Amino acid sequence: MTMDVTQTKERERTAASGTHRRLNGARGERPNWLGGLVSLLWLAVVIIPIYWIVITSFKAQSSYYATNPLAPPTEPTLANYRMVIESDFPLYFVNSLIVTIGAVVPAVAFSFMAAYAIVRGNAGRFLRGVNSLFLMGLAIPLQATIIPVYLIIIRLHLYDSLLGLILPSIAFAIPLSVLVLSNFIRDVPKELFESMRLDGANEWMTLWRLAFPLTRPAVVTVTIYNALQIWNGFLLPLILTQSPDKRTLPLALWTFQGQYSVNVPAVLASVVLTTLPILILYVVGRRQLLSGLTAGFSK
Repeated sequence: MTMDVTQTKERERTAASGTHRRLNGARGERPNWLGGLVSLLWLAVVIIPIYWIVITSFKAQSSYYATNPLAPPTEPTLANYRMVIESDFPLYFVNSLIVTIGAVVPAVAFSFMAAYAIVRGNAGRFLRGVNSLFLMGLAIPLQATIIPVYLIIIRLHLYDSLLGLILPSIAFAIPLSVLVLSNFIRDVPKELFESMRLDGANEWMTLWRLAFPLTRPAVVTVTIYNALQIWNGFLLPLILTQSPDKRTLPLALWTFQGQYSVNVPAVLASVVLTTLPILILYVVGRRQLLSGLTAGFSK
């Protein structure tokens, strides 16, 4: 009986000391004011430009310079969006869509098959050389190769055509895609590939029925990334096209720039319309994108 009382007192003493430590720890914790201030500052840096673009796109050009740039429009108007749509915006949108889809789909498909061959191959000298060649492509910027690309497109008689924009875009999208996809395929257990082989599946069936479903987050990641880069591309359309009917959306922003003035509300309205497809693409694939970014380099 005495032993039970002693054990009960020890439990009460231990619980009281634990509660005391928790209370002292709670009192000792201090809010991270510096971290919160930096977070609010970064939020302002991101949100304020987006807010300014959206509200300015609803302002009239005559009242843009006469009002506070950050003040909401007193008389919102859709005239800027109407002007953009009437200024061959659907044509430029279709051109950008053709170039983006025509470059992203072959680039991602080829990169996926190349990454599978590099990871699941016999690690021969040829595959190691191909992998090194892809990695070297990451070190070469687009600006450094624009003159050779221009000469090649001229020799192929593809200048001022959408195909002349698609082919270089595919080439510059492959290196990073192969790197991301190969690192993701390495995370797939080898036992799964061996079990597929024992079931009688060939390499083609293993590629599309096993590797592709398991690496779908990485495929979505490189698809969204490449689509964003190609959709916003400006240098290649500027150098490789000349006709107005071959312009893409980033290059078409020059349409609203005059010799002595710039229609800022119309330009920002076109920016909003240009950004909407990429925003929709991100909203649709955001979960797969985040999963691919965090899991692609787990080893």
